[in-house]
Amino acid sequence: MQWLMNMLHVDSMTELWWVVFGLLAQLMFTGRFIVQWIASERQRDSVVPVAFWYFSLAGGLMLFSYAVYRRDPVFILGQSLGVFIYSRNLWLIHAKRRREA
Repeated sequence: MQWLMNMLHVDSMTELWWVVFGLLAQLMFTGRFIVQWIASERQRDSVVPVAFWYFSLAGGLMLFSYAVYRRDPVFILGQSLGVFIYSRNLWLIHAKRRREA
């Protein structure tokens, strides 16, 4: 584990776990683009599947948590707005589905 801590420039196991969490958060956030790309290729049109918004929300919440841990006001502000937008989009999607049902 020490080699990993050295490679990531962290001084404690707590810090290491937060960096690993941050990396997983970034992978989750990046996954939304893969989901969107695959959906668009399948339909041969640019589409935004509902899964895109779930990946966005999960990744955004994870990155927001990481930003709070890091106490980075720029990162916190950027992620908090995104989390609001992703949540709102999911709310609108589900409200429309309820109306149409």
